Amino acid sequence: MLSFFRSFIKSKIGAALALVVLGVIALAFASGDIAGIQGAGGAGDANAVASVGDETIDANELAQGANSALRRVQQNNPQASMSQLLAQGGLDTILDELVQRTAFFAFGKEHGIVAGDRLVDSEIAQIAAFQGVDGKFDQDTFRQALAQQGLSEKALREDIAQGLVGQQLASPAQFGAKMPAYMAKRYAAMIDETRSGSVLALPSMLFVPEDEPDTKTLKAFYDSHTQNFIRPERRMMRYAQFTIDSMKAPPAPTDSQIQEAYKANAARYTAKDDRRITQVIAPTEDAAKAIIAAVKGGKTLEAAATEKGLSAAKLEFFSRKDLTDQFAKPVSDAVFAAKVGELAAPAKSALGWHVVRVEEESTKPARTLDEVREELVAELEADAKRKAFAAKLEGIEDQFADGASLPEVAKSLGVEVETTGPVTADGRIYGEIDKSVDEGLQPLLPTVFKMQQEQPQLTQMGQGQNFEANRPFVIYDVTEITPSAPAPFDDIQDDVRSAWALDSGSKAAKAAALKVRKAMAEGKTMAQAMKDLNKRLPPIEELGMSRATLSRALQSGRQVPPPVSLMFHMTKDSVKVQSADGERGWFVVQLKDIKAGKVESDEMVAQAREELGAQMGNAFVTSLGHAVAGEMKVEKNAATIKAVRERLGGTAQPGA
Repeated sequence: MLSFFRSFIKSKIGAALALVVLGVIALAFASGDIAGIQGAGGAGDANAVASVGDETIDANELAQGANSALRRVQQNNPQASMSQLLAQGGLDTILDELVQRTAFFAFGKEHGIVAGDRLVDSEIAQIAAFQGVDGKFDQDTFRQALAQQGLSEKALREDIAQGLVGQQLASPAQFGAKMPAYMAKRYAAMIDETRSGSVLALPSMLFVPEDEPDTKTLKAFYDSHTQNFIRPERRMMRYAQFTIDSMKAPPAPTDSQIQEAYKANAARYTAKDDRRITQVIAPTEDAAKAIIAAVKGGKTLEAAATEKGLSAAKLEFFSRKDLTDQFAKPVSDAVFAAKVGELAAPAKSALGWHVVRVEEESTKPARTLDEVREELVAELEADAKRKAFAAKLEGIEDQFADGASLPEVAKSLGVEVETTGPVTADGRIYGEIDKSVDEGLQPLLPTVFKMQQEQPQLTQMGQGQNFEANRPFVIYDVTEITPSAPAPFDDIQDDVRSAWALDSGSKAAKAAALKVRKAMAEGKTMAQAMKDLNKRLPPIEELGMSRATLSRALQSGRQVPPPVSLMFHMTKDSVKVQSADGERGWFVVQLKDIKAGKVESDEMVAQAREELGAQMGNAFVTSLGHAVAGEMKVEKNAATIKAVRERLGGTAQPGA
């Protein structure tokens, strides 16, 4: 769990507003989340958790950094809690990173390295969260984003300035770093090397003590491993769903309403006579007549227009009125006097002389009120239903605002209230294996885990307000909240017994693994050392893999057996002991052979030099951070740190 938390505890800068300015300094401090910063810095010494030279890190900064780290962890593991983070040393990690970051800034100030207001302005302007729809910096968007994150402009500017100073200090450490060619060649050969060896697995359950533990033993184990028995936060959710179709149908439209709708949409029901045309606009009447003569002589209108340096435009359907409005009445009269496929007589508009070929006509007779009555009735009924439903939704909001409970509103809607079991933040029903809330309710959970009890809300399932899609609406609230806390010992004695057995077995398996390694160091083979244990263990496995295959597997996210990964950190003929995940057992790993890969080209060596150089630069930046912090006078306030730890331990909950 410690490595899981540490991978997310990334200082105070980063994800929420994407501060790209820290691209280099992130190598030293693994920059993280800006969302937790609140208010400006410069707290008094009494509130400082640490001082670095003349700079201070206040308690609020540390606390918010921890809360930001927890929120990021919970994105991948909703069950994670602040108490777990604190127990695994997360607060110390965050403070150390803040100290190193502040040391860079203080060191830079001391040696005249600063970030001016204009440079900070330019970095702020590049942050996507502060840009408007045109992709440029927008002052209103900037202020809204700060307000949403609980930030002051002063705090943000100071934070960016710190990052810029650190960047100026760290960048030279990486620029142009390259590894010598002879070392790069060895590295290139190592990239495709193959390693193989033997692995002995010692499962913990094969080493569990035969005697059952008494209650006193179990209670002592529970007290010393309380963090392993924390129950996640659970919430009981109450909800009721309804759709527009569940609403009572409105009264049928009256004859008067139907007639009014017919008049309002008269254009839809009048007779239509439209023409689709191709036209050429000539500058003079003579030019127009010449084009017509060429067409009569066998050329196409398009070809005749091209010869005159003109072009023929294909236009969609026009009514007589449309042609008159867009061009002129003589043009529309000529077009509607011509037959389909023929050229109309040349006609003049303000644009010039029109030569038009009629391509197609579309006619539709007028429709009477009786002919469209059913169509109008359906439209009027649907419109009335939408309006009534919208009014009903407003009424629901008003009822909730006036203090109505969810059951009362559900009764007025005529819908049934349902209640989930105790739901965890990831949607599972606590205490019931493989059971989760309905898929449609899953999107509500982030809000559910922020709500207070019995404060009902209304929303539509899915996105938007498209009533025709008939997506259901839901009213919901939270009726019971059970905070994350260790489960009472009396309720989980069986779980404690299982955990004790696994822990005891793991310790015994580790002792056996160390015994095997010692015997092998004294000259015995793995098989001989295994036999001396007098346990029915799984057979010894012979494993091997190339480094290239290992790299591809890790990059694609595939799981690699821990002993195989370990082989690539061992010397030939060495023996190491390694634990399995979750105390499931131990491995004894013997690396037997290393076959170097072939260096087939100078390009491989050149690439290796670049890669190794970058790694050297990264390592130097990290070392530089430690060195700078060591040069500065760093003092930590243990009492204030303890107060922050206690405050966090008593307030933060998973899913909050």
